[in-house]
Amino acid sequence: MSRILIAEDSPTDIQFIKSVLSQTGHELVVAMDGDEAERLAKSEPFDLIILDVVMPKKNGFQVCREIKKDEKLKHIPVIMLTSKDQPSDKLWGTKQGADEYLTKPCEPLDLLLTVKKYIGG
Repeated sequence: MSRILIAEDSPTDIQFIKSVLSQTGHELVVAMDGDEAERLAKSEPFDLIILDVVMPKKNGFQVCREIKKDEKLKHIPVIMLTSKDQPSDKLWGTKQGADEYLTKPCEPLDLLLTVKKYIGG
């Protein structure tokens, strides 16, 4: 079973992600802000990280950059899932190391297929 870190501060979006991924058999761990997401990523093993951009304390771009510059973590795929939908946002996300950039509202199948692309299930 793979472990997925979900960094998201919106209860509605957390519920959406959990409902889409609940049947995949993966363990889902939620961080409610950027600091918590970075701390968890550095202290526990994860196979995939789903990051919102707009979060308290530290935004998803910052968290992604920190994860991708860490030798022990840079191999972990990062999916940005955010309402920031401008081309410049997507470019900035990929420059910070995001492997995928999905915008909200996201189709459940798009999220599921993107997760499966990296860790199966």
